[in-house]
Amino acid sequence: MSATADHAEERTNPAGRLGFEPGQVVQEIGYDEDADQDLREGIESVIGQDLVDEEYDDVADAVVLWFRDEDGDLTDTLVDSISLLDEGGLIWLLTPKTGREGYVEPSDISDAAQTAGLSQTKSISVAKDWSGSRLVAPKAKR
Repeated sequence: MSATADHAEERTNPAGRLGFEPGQVVQEIGYDEDADQDLREGIESVIGQDLVDEEYDDVADAVVLWFRDEDGDLTDTLVDSISLLDEGGLIWLLTPKTGREGYVEPSDISDAAQTAGLSQTKSISVAKDWSGSRLVAPKAKR
């Protein structure tokens, strides 16, 4: 595929900007009726399989975490999510955009990620009502 085709895919499928790859196991946490269906389907299209749900009992390559202000303690949720990841995995924390119900302050995201031992490496708009924060665990020292 050419670079131009790659960029066209990113424009038509926002999930392409999230860095998922075919064959990855992506676990979805916090799904509710307000989750963006186009984004979910886009992720499934990129990875070539369905997202696995919260009942999945093996490690995942990535976690997609839908989180709203009223969903509880973000730090605890992130710590729980880390335990679901294979080494080198990442978390895409998806939160409602400014002005939307359930909006989470960027400073709260930053504080919770830091407390959970994660680094925020990217923040992007992933859907009409949702922003995404890419969170990664520090590389294990050998």
